[in-house]
Amino acid sequence: MNRPRPVELLVRGGLLVDGTGAPARPADLAVADGRVTVLAPGGGVGGGPGGRGVSVIDARGLVVTPGFIDVHTHSDALAAVGAAVGAGAGDEDVWEELRLAPLLQGVTTEIGGNCGSSLFPCRPERLPELAEHLRVTFGIGPVRPAEDFAAFAAGQRPELRRNHLASLVGHGTLRAGVMGFADRPPRPDELAAMCELLDRALTQGAAGLSSGLIYPPGTYADTAELVALATVAARHGKPYVTHLRDEMSQVEAALEEALEIAERSGAPLQISHHKTAGRHAWGATLRTLPRLEQARAAGIDVRCDVYPYTAGSTVLSAMLPPWTAEGGVAELLERLCRPEVRARIRADIAGGVAGWENTVGNGGWDLVSVAAAPTRRAAEGHRIADLAAASGADPVDYVCELLLDARGEVTVISHSMHEDDVRRVLASPLAMIGSDGVPRPGRPHPRWAGSFARVLGHYGRDEGLLPLELAVHKMTGLPASRFRLTGRGVIRDGAVADLVVLDPDTVRDAATFERPLLPPVGVAAVVVGGRVAVRDGRPTGTRAGVRAGVRAGVRAGGEVLRVR
Repeated sequence: MNRPRPVELLVRGGLLVDGTGAPARPADLAVADGRVTVLAPGGGVGGGPGGRGVSVIDARGLVVTPGFIDVHTHSDALAAVGAAVGAGAGDEDVWEELRLAPLLQGVTTEIGGNCGSSLFPCRPERLPELAEHLRVTFGIGPVRPAEDFAAFAAGQRPELRRNHLASLVGHGTLRAGVMGFADRPPRPDELAAMCELLDRALTQGAAGLSSGLIYPPGTYADTAELVALATVAARHGKPYVTHLRDEMSQVEAALEEALEIAERSGAPLQISHHKTAGRHAWGATLRTLPRLEQARAAGIDVRCDVYPYTAGSTVLSAMLPPWTAEGGVAELLERLCRPEVRARIRADIAGGVAGWENTVGNGGWDLVSVAAAPTRRAAEGHRIADLAAASGADPVDYVCELLLDARGEVTVISHSMHEDDVRRVLASPLAMIGSDGVPRPGRPHPRWAGSFARVLGHYGRDEGLLPLELAVHKMTGLPASRFRLTGRGVIRDGAVADLVVLDPDTVRDAATFERPLLPPVGVAAVVVGGRVAVRDGRPTGTRAGVRAGVRAGVRAGGEVLRVR
């Protein structure tokens, strides 16, 4: 006869918001072997209030929710073997602060591999070239790419991870891993190889396919190529997740391309960090959101995610026309040395290029600030226009020299959105929450440390945009269903014990553009895989995260889990 597992943790006295969107209700929770049992209030365990040897979290006056699921991150390399994480005297505190930021706001599962950039897959002969591309993309020094999802999973270091990690297959990485950085359609044999690598990664447990159609080499792909690959994802029942080809003046045309890819392939469609950025696109959510609802009513399984800020963040090289990056990082840097190239960049920013988003042309260098520049730390936090003026340089010359100095590893923040559009997307029934966090030293976007607390506090409680139960659903049950994260996102008997205990009256973000990693207020405790990782708002030192992917069976600490 099987004996019940001994209870290891009791969360008592709290108001349960279970992740389904249902009204909050009083309940206690018992955790055994990394799984949850929902108890009647005051039920107790064993022979006493907490049972002998049972750890207790007192949640009286607080709310208990499922662990938050960040559907859009770029933390893939933060705990990867071979990444230059923690290298150098005095750096480890910085890296630990970056690793802790999502956990302290209640994020227990992250989905990486977004915007077409993952650490896998790749043909063996392309690994060195891909490594240089990923060094610039992730911006934390050398990064070791993997041939497939299994190798990626084995290359994550669970002793560094604070939470769980799943990963999409990045189309840009996939394309570079087969055909390099050529601006042309793939040959039939190359497309077949891309489909084969994608199929293998999805079979091994990757969570879906992502694209970043403003970033080379993804931007070189046409619709037919993306349909072919999304069809592979559809066979696995996994989503096509896309950073649209244009989120600015041509956002509606870009959205139609994504809907066409979903319709022709049959894949579920996830629009990444949906926005209508740049002055020419402000207000376009009044059309894009009804278009998504119309498409869903017509049978296309489309949803989106959003971060709660009016500024975005990306690599500085994305501010340049796509032709500058053809051939890879080495050729990009070689081009930027030449005066005639810089003159062409200026002309393209001023006049535009067909099919290019042109962030600077839609806004200006005065709206773009440096977030991370490892060789010019004094530039961090300052706007490109001001930096160029102070140095007596033309902005394009300044940008080219900055990229050359850092060998491409520069991240920026772009202030490009309107508050009304952000609010509309947050309130949409199709939207879930993702940080789009880019964890790098310097002045990273505060969304990495503040997104979830900001939705709950500023937009939910203070602005009344979302009731608590709906806000939590957008962070838990909705993303778990979208990405097939079995056993997560909803608190019910047998669910994985990923939990957050918070004060609904005080929870708020504290991170700012000046101090971007300040932890939130009002998050009392976080449980990851049944282990208390945050207590009284402070990390306990427990590392219960898993290395990659998700499946039904859970054992706390270090198990490789996969999306099936």
